[in-house]
Amino acid sequence: MGEEATATATAVFIPETFQGGREDMAGQIGVIWELIKAPLIVPLLRLSVYVCLAMTLMLFMERLYMGIVIILVKMFWKKPDKRYNWEPISEDLEIGNEAFPVVLVQIPMFNEREVYKISIGAACNLSWPSDRLVIQVLDDSTDPAVKDMVEKECQRWASKGLNIRYQIRENRGGYKAGALKEGLKRDYVKHCEYVVIFDADFRPEPDYLRRAIPFLALNPEIALVQGRWRFVNSDECLLTRMQEMSLDYHFTVEQEVGSATHAFFGFNGTAGVWRIAAINEAGGWKDRTTVEDMDLAVRASLKGWKFVYLGDLQVKSELPSTFKAFRFQQHRWSCGPANLFRKMVMEIIRNKKVTLFKKVYVIYSFFFVRKIIAHMVTFFFFCVVLPLTILVPEVEVPKWGAIYIPCIITAMNSVGTPRSVHLLFYWILFENVMSLHRTKATFIGLLEAGRANEWVVTEKLGDALKNKSNSKAPKRPLFRIGDRINLVELGFGAFLFFCGCYDFLYGKHNYFIYLFLQTLTFTIVGFGYIGTIVPGS
Repeated sequence: MGEEATATATAVFIPETFQGGREDMAGQIGVIWELIKAPLIVPLLRLSVYVCLAMTLMLFMERLYMGIVIILVKMFWKKPDKRYNWEPISEDLEIGNEAFPVVLVQIPMFNEREVYKISIGAACNLSWPSDRLVIQVLDDSTDPAVKDMVEKECQRWASKGLNIRYQIRENRGGYKAGALKEGLKRDYVKHCEYVVIFDADFRPEPDYLRRAIPFLALNPEIALVQGRWRFVNSDECLLTRMQEMSLDYHFTVEQEVGSATHAFFGFNGTAGVWRIAAINEAGGWKDRTTVEDMDLAVRASLKGWKFVYLGDLQVKSELPSTFKAFRFQQHRWSCGPANLFRKMVMEIIRNKKVTLFKKVYVIYSFFFVRKIIAHMVTFFFFCVVLPLTILVPEVEVPKWGAIYIPCIITAMNSVGTPRSVHLLFYWILFENVMSLHRTKATFIGLLEAGRANEWVVTEKLGDALKNKSNSKAPKRPLFRIGDRINLVELGFGAFLFFCGCYDFLYGKHNYFIYLFLQTLTFTIVGFGYIGTIVPGS
């Protein structure tokens, strides 16, 4: 009797086709799929579509707001030198160079074999009275040969009468933030009023300080003057062109809008001049996240300090041209802001020195939409949810969410780099691939998981390629499986290819065109054929 009851129950819950057709594995999988699809898969996927559409609308409204404001800024807003007090600083006949405030130039370095001369030389050539300038090279290098070369370069400039100091530490505690913090503790910088930071690949024009310092000297409420990055190697390869498009939008629109409307934006970590008193009031440099620059900017803003962005104050720099270096950089730039948001959101909410409007801007626009939503919606919507709806035709994605609004957002991103409009389609495909890494990094930052505090210095090549190509030494093989193969990208490429084939055979929306192109992009990145390939690396 018990055996009969068990057999009856089995027949009720497991269809006969599944019980009897053991040899037909595909049929069994099909039956399981049909069993769970209606009660589980369809509702979850439909919910995912709604969430992705909501995030898309949030991103669209943010981009639209930024677009409207930047048009108003360009047409009607006064330029920074008209909004604030500004006049050139010149030598006074009575007091001489005393009219010029004392400025500290900090150049943090870590094994910068290829570019150390560039930044040191550019800093030493700044058009500022030498007796009112202190140049501090903060070298955390672990390579003794590099440390020796950097020290000799500093000695060479010191012999020409420059006040340049070579500083090293016992350890790399706090990484860049730790080096900058340690540098400000030196006795010989106590009389400095302002500090300008240049990473090792940055090369300012000689008049940089003469254009930036008057904003700080004549406006006591201003804490930071940020210059714009320009890229000397943007035409090196397609990878650097893609980066230029993303960063030009950031500098042309995001920084400009933040400066004009809220006198707040994220410090870019380099090519900016700080009032040292503002740094001290904000609590100094902290190494609790990998975006110490953004951390300081937010804390200073909460103290009531204002920032000025100068789009025409341009500083040349280098983009990472190898995919490995770029991926590490993007991990840090995505993980750090998410981690900082986790640690500061309540502090921002409780702050009483800034307006409610500014709080909403910092929490919602600056952090939530741009640093979290922008990464997640790109990855989940276009690389996961949209392909899955092809396999589950019961779930529809409206065309306005899948096609129209994303196209408008993409077009808006072309504002910063008009010369690259023809590359927009390639750019969006590549950004979708990178959204995989950015989303992963964002979750790591929000959850403060294993790699939350990982700091890998972005590799700069400088003239390395030129020097290697001129070398007569035998070249080693270019292809190393362990260094070049990216299995995650190849896995997503296979998934998208399967969805594309299914859509081609059974679908009705013709998404397979996009899916095959996205598959190709994932595959190219998966096999490491992107960016500069350094011989012998």
